[in-house]
Amino acid sequence: MIEVDGISKAFGGLQAVRDVSFTVEKGGITGLIGPNGAGKTTVFNMIAGAFAPDTGTIRLNGENITGLPTHQLFHKGLVRTFQIPHEFSRMSVRENLMLVPAKQSGERLLENWLRWWRVIREDRQILKKADEVLDFLEIGHLRNELAGNLSGGQKKLLDLGRTMMTDARAVLLDEPGAGVNRTLLGKLTEAIQRLNKEHGYTFCVIEHDMDLIARLCDPVIVMANGEILASGDIDSVRDNPDVREAYLGSGAA
Repeated sequence: MIEVDGISKAFGGLQAVRDVSFTVEKGGITGLIGPNGAGKTTVFNMIAGAFAPDTGTIRLNGENITGLPTHQLFHKGLVRTFQIPHEFSRMSVRENLMLVPAKQSGERLLENWLRWWRVIREDRQILKKADEVLDFLEIGHLRNELAGNLSGGQKKLLDLGRTMMTDARAVLLDEPGAGVNRTLLGKLTEAIQRLNKEHGYTFCVIEHDMDLIARLCDPVIVMANGEILASGDIDSVRDNPDVREAYLGSGAA
């Protein structure tokens, strides 16, 4: 579904990513791991349209999307979450979800004046979907809570819920487990698995929690120093001496 072919990115004299290639298969959950500074987030930012690669191409379902901005990729079904959630803190959890769908009739002044019944009907449909998403994520009891009052793990669930309010089928998850307690992490993991198996979502996941990666991802791609170091299932990656050295140093390897 996502094909990354030979992308590179430099910031001044720093070569952050160098000739990286991999494929995220449709209907799969691909893990992207590596030590801090490996270039993982830079790769995500290029795929998600935050900035264009200096070289190489990125394709989504065979279409060249290299350098397209984030809002265009959103309409093509590619979305991402962030390590630190970006909620609208003074709006309710439900309202945060209802904001997501694009091209709502209520966003246009004339529609509100001349076709108010259409706006009302559409709002009811969006409200119904938002409540279904909250129930799916098992946070329906928080629907009227201000999003800024949620815990870190609840905000990660809300972030995942926002992807469900779109027509996205390719989702980039940036450290979904960061700062999440073990109970909510289990709930988040189950939600990702259900979206993948029951609804056909394709995921690419950056994560440092190896237990989460082992539970979710196959294949796992390892980056170090801006390059692909290894790839394969979690067991082969864990047993790779180059991977152990990258994470723990030559003494451990």
